[in-house]
Amino acid sequence: MMQAQGRPHATKAPLDDSGLPTFEASGGDWDQIAAEIAELGEERIVVNMGPQHPSTHGVLRLMLEIDGETVTEARCGIGYLHTGIEKNMEFRTWTQGVTFCTRMDYLAPFFQETAYCLAVERLLGVADDVPERAQVIRVFLMELNRVASHLVCLGTGGNEMGATTVMTISFTAREEILRIFEMITGLRMNHAFVRPGGVAQDVPAGLSQEFARVEVEVRKYLKQLSDLMLANPIFTSRLKGTGHLSLAGAMALGVTGPVLRSAGLPYDVRKANPYCGYETYDFDVPTSTDADAYARVVLRLEECYQSLKIAAQCIERLEKSTGDPVMIADKKIAWPAQLAIGTDGMGNSLDHIKEIMGESMEALIHHFKLVTEGFRVPTGQVFQTVEHPRGELGAHIVSDGGTRPYRAHFRDPSFNNLQAVALMCEGGQVADVVVAVASLDPVLGGVDR
Repeated sequence: MMQAQGRPHATKAPLDDSGLPTFEASGGDWDQIAAEIAELGEERIVVNMGPQHPSTHGVLRLMLEIDGETVTEARCGIGYLHTGIEKNMEFRTWTQGVTFCTRMDYLAPFFQETAYCLAVERLLGVADDVPERAQVIRVFLMELNRVASHLVCLGTGGNEMGATTVMTISFTAREEILRIFEMITGLRMNHAFVRPGGVAQDVPAGLSQEFARVEVEVRKYLKQLSDLMLANPIFTSRLKGTGHLSLAGAMALGVTGPVLRSAGLPYDVRKANPYCGYETYDFDVPTSTDADAYARVVLRLEECYQSLKIAAQCIERLEKSTGDPVMIADKKIAWPAQLAIGTDGMGNSLDHIKEIMGESMEALIHHFKLVTEGFRVPTGQVFQTVEHPRGELGAHIVSDGGTRPYRAHFRDPSFNNLQAVALMCEGGQVADVVVAVASLDPVLGGVDR
C-alpha cells in the first residue's frame, strides 16, 4: 500500500510463521493508525516500542503484540548497548578491572566496584585485612549512590507519565549528591575509586559539613517528591494496580530489589548476607504487599530515607577514625600508593611522585612493576553479592593464578528483572507498558555489559 510521505499508515504484510496476518505501522498519530487498521478489518497487530531511552536508562526494544489497546504478548529486545566489559576485563590487571566494571550500570558505579573488589579480596585471602575506615567509606558512597539512583528512577518515571516537575526536582536533588562524589573522587560517575584492598584515597576535609548541608537539601526535595506524587490523585490512579507482579512470579523469575520487596518479601543482601560491616548499622528494610508500580515508588522513597540514615552513621564513624589507613598495608597489593585530587582530576600525589622520581629507585621500580604488571591472585573462584539499587548484584570472579582475571561475570539485577516485563504487561493496556517498565527501573548498561 503506497501512502503519501509523512502520513501515518498501517500496511498489511504477508502472513507470519503462525499463518496469521501481520501489520507494519509507521509514523504519525496512533488514532489514525488504529482507524486504518480497523478499515482493514483486523485488530491484531505487532508494534515495536523502541529501541528507546526514556525510563529505561539505556536502549531497550519492546516487541508488543496488541489486540486493540490490550497487550497480548510482550517481549524484550536487548543488546543495543553491548560494550564487552566482561570480556575486556580478562585483558587488564585486577586493579584495572575496576575501571571497566564501574561503567556497567552507570547509575550505580560504586556497587559494581565494591562487589568486584570484595570478590578479589576474598580470592587474595585479605578480606579481613581491609581497613575499617575503607569499609565505612565504601558504605557511605554506596548508600548515597542508592539515593541518587532512586532519584533518577523516580524522576524519569514521572516524566514519562507527564510529570516533568517530578524529574526536575529529582535531578536537582541528585546534583547535590553528585557534588559529594566529585568532592571525594574527583568525578561525578565512573569513579574507579574502590580498589582491591580499600579505596583510592581518604575523604577530604570538610566532608562532614558538606554532608550535613546536602542531607537537609535532599530530605527537602524528597518531601516535595512525596507530596507531588503520592498526594496526586492522577498519579496514584495511574500507578495503583499497574505492573502487578506477585511474590510467586517474582521468585520464579529471580526478581530482586524493590520489585521483590513490593510483593512482600523483605530480602535484602545487606541483612541476609552482610558485607562491609552492614550488620553493625541501624536501618530497616521497607516492604509492601501491593505488588504494583505505586508500591515500588513508595518503597524507593522510603529506601532513600533509610540510606541517608546509614550515611549519617558513616559520617560519625569517619569523624572518630580520622587519620586511620584506607588501604591495605601490603604494598604488593596496594595500588596506587598515593593519590590526590588536583586541578586536572585525580592522580598520583606530588609528594609520591617526588619520592619515586627523586629519592627512592626501589620505590620507583616497585611502582612501575605494580602498575604495569599488577599483582597475582591465587587460583580459585568466588561469587560475591551486594544489595544494588535494583536488586541483588553478583560478581563471579575466576582466577588462574595470574595478574588478570581468567573470567569476570556479573549477575546484573536489571537483566533478571527484565524477565518480568511479559508477566507485568500482558493483559494490560498499551499505555501501562511504560508505567510497568519504569517501575522495574532497568539500566541497559548493566543488562548488556
